[in-house]
Amino acid sequence: MEAIFSLVSMYAREGLLLPLKEGDICENIRDFCVWDEGEVLGCAALRIFSRELAEVRSVAVHPKAKGRGVGTSLVAFCIDEARSMGLRKVFVLTKSPGFFAKCGFFEVDKRELPHKVWRDCIMCPKFPDCDETAMMLYIK
Repeated sequence: MEAIFSLVSMYAREGLLLPLKEGDICENIRDFCVWDEGEVLGCAALRIFSRELAEVRSVAVHPKAKGRGVGTSLVAFCIDEARSMGLRKVFVLTKSPGFFAKCGFFEVDKRELPHKVWRDCIMCPKFPDCDETAMMLYIK
């Protein structure tokens, strides 16, 4: 939990990820996967919204592991997990659309997402003027 909190907080301070409280991570720890090489070098979470829809969120890679495919592998793991649960769509809200495009996501209008996905947005200092890109991946 502490390693996930540290990674997410580093990118939250830069305005690249939504901040998470330690309690939020503890409550949702089963949503997370990590890349561990004796220390946690990356994390990502898969949040389920319905029997068809999930979100990949909180993707963070330690700077010393950048460029090694850690983020791509974590996103692929989340997608595989969604597939194994029979989900049909996975979305992201991101400031890194190029990265997610390489992972197979494509841009969609934010209005295509159900209202309940915006529950975290209320806490964002940029709400309601979101500067993130909504992207979707259809699972085959």
